[in-house]
Amino acid sequence: MLVFANGDTLNTSEANFADFMNYYQVTLMNPKVIVGIFIGSMMAFLFCGLTMNAVGRAAQEMVEEVRRQFREIVGIMDGSGTPDYARCVEISTKSAQREMMLPSLLAIAIPIAVGLILGVSGVMGLLAGGLGSGFVLAVFMANAGGAWDNAKKYVEMGNLGGKGSDVHNASVVGDTVGDPFKDTSGPSLNILIKLMSMVSIVMAGLTVSWSLL
Repeated sequence: MLVFANGDTLNTSEANFADFMNYYQVTLMNPKVIVGIFIGSMMAFLFCGLTMNAVGRAAQEMVEEVRRQFREIVGIMDGSGTPDYARCVEISTKSAQREMMLPSLLAIAIPIAVGLILGVSGVMGLLAGGLGSGFVLAVFMANAGGAWDNAKKYVEMGNLGGKGSDVHNASVVGDTVGDPFKDTSGPSLNILIKLMSMVSIVMAGLTVSWSLL
């Protein structure tokens, strides 16, 4: 049985989606919804920042390993020596698993925390903010990263001074940022949106029970 703020009652089996939204006060006039929207919007940017930093740390570790192999393994440049490919694959795999622990835990913990603190209306705002900002940010990062990548290839074809020019050096810097943009942070936002939605659904019972206290 739903008991509204004005005293009206409605059988739960007869209630529709609009009735539930009215019951839980999921409107922009509810401060909990606004707070949830802001948290969801910030989650997308926080998630991207964490994944970009993760790529930087993993890349630096890979660079150190490549330099070590050039120092210790004779003949890599002329083909007489065999690089340790397994070690490079191991670094990439372990870094991917290690670095995604914090972003994944945040995507799981934040919806639960918002549900316990702000209730159903806060979770609805969280999902709306995460979806809105996450979708726009993902499209931006995919297109911007691809543009920077193509810009470097365009210069390396001999345009705008070609390889070795200042334009080429600038395009290399752009591509260094563009690759994790389009290959890591942008696609991972899809995981963030789906993971927050799934956690919110799984924890819906706890959220509803807590919000009714």
